[in-house]
Amino acid sequence: MPQLIINGIIMGSIIVLGSIGLTLTYGILNFANFAHGDIMAAGAYLCLFFLGLNVPFVVAVILSMCITAGLGILIDWCIYRKLREKTSVVLLIASIGAALFLRNVVQLIFGPQLVYYSSEIQMAKKLPFGIRIKPDEIFIIAASFLLIIAVHLFLKRSRIGKAMRALSDNMQLAGVIGIETEKIIFWTWGLGCALAAAGGIFLGLEVQLRPMMGWDVLLPIFAAVILGGIGSPYGAMAGGMIIGISQEVSTAFINPAYKSVVSFMILILVLLIKPSGIFGKKERLA
Repeated sequence: MPQLIINGIIMGSIIVLGSIGLTLTYGILNFANFAHGDIMAAGAYLCLFFLGLNVPFVVAVILSMCITAGLGILIDWCIYRKLREKTSVVLLIASIGAALFLRNVVQLIFGPQLVYYSSEIQMAKKLPFGIRIKPDEIFIIAASFLLIIAVHLFLKRSRIGKAMRALSDNMQLAGVIGIETEKIIFWTWGLGCALAAAGGIFLGLEVQLRPMMGWDVLLPIFAAVILGGIGSPYGAMAGGMIIGISQEVSTAFINPAYKSVVSFMILILVLLIKPSGIFGKKERLA
């Protein structure tokens, strides 16, 4: 069980990074961005590209996050910005189209086969209680923790972060009091997609890279967002960790091939019992 909990924390760290951006864009633009998982995959493959140029891994991660942030902003500017006056269903369908486009571009450039960041076999470190953890997994937990702290400080201390939270709570009121909504939406896409890229890179580091990797992790991310409360970045952090740990602990009782069902079950239970989520407000879903 201690080993499964550690595995859950690793997976939860990845889900948290993906869910923060998704919940912010949902809270501000009020639509489910189904392209978010494929943005994660794009960030992961960008890192692979830079590693192929012999760029140090940490530098490759930073470059991939920056470029993916720009990619998210570009997608918003080319597609979503022109459809904001439409219904959320139109935006949702547009996001599915964007997801398919990104996935096929990745597959066209890098191919459909499984690839790895490194072929080197890592020896797991032995910890108390029979826990084994690889250096890459220690890096994933530590880097995710630092990014979460950075997001917390950004949302709490910076003017843009405070405005971002204000837009997430009430976009119309934020506009009335003088907040530049387009500027904050720009920053929201940049921050959300940069974190998604980090999550995709860490997922590729833990398992492998393939074009469908972002789509496969999208259900746990949506479950984390709904569990934490739509529009709440802190709810997404808590929800992501709960989903990650729940999935891995469930493998003690069910076949690991079905652990994604746990996300679906948690999603259904939350919608039945508390649709607003842990940190969400009932008015948000009204």
